Amino acid sequence: MAKEEPLQFEGLVVEILPDARYRVVLDNGHALICYTAGRMKKNRIKTLAGDRVTIEVSPYDLEKGRLIFRHKDDRAGSVSRPAHRSQFRWR
Repeated sequence: MAKEEPLQFEGLVVEILPDARYRVVLDNGHALICYTAGRMKKNRIKTLAGDRVTIEVSPYDLEKGRLIFRHKDDRAGSVSRPAHRSQFRWR
């Protein structure tokens, strides 16, 4: 028997829950509990409330999902960052 393909949806993170989980509301209004995919943990991608994300959902359990991608927003580039200081001193 072939394995079912996961479904992909886009949504908005509305709440950060304990244990590295998130409450995500999909574009159709359905709310899910999601966890971060291992690839996102490995690359240290931080997810905050208000971020647009793509999630993967198993067709067998439509109440839980896995965050697989965090979309970049327009305001991220407009935030001014402090000047970067070198960590080492040259003599």
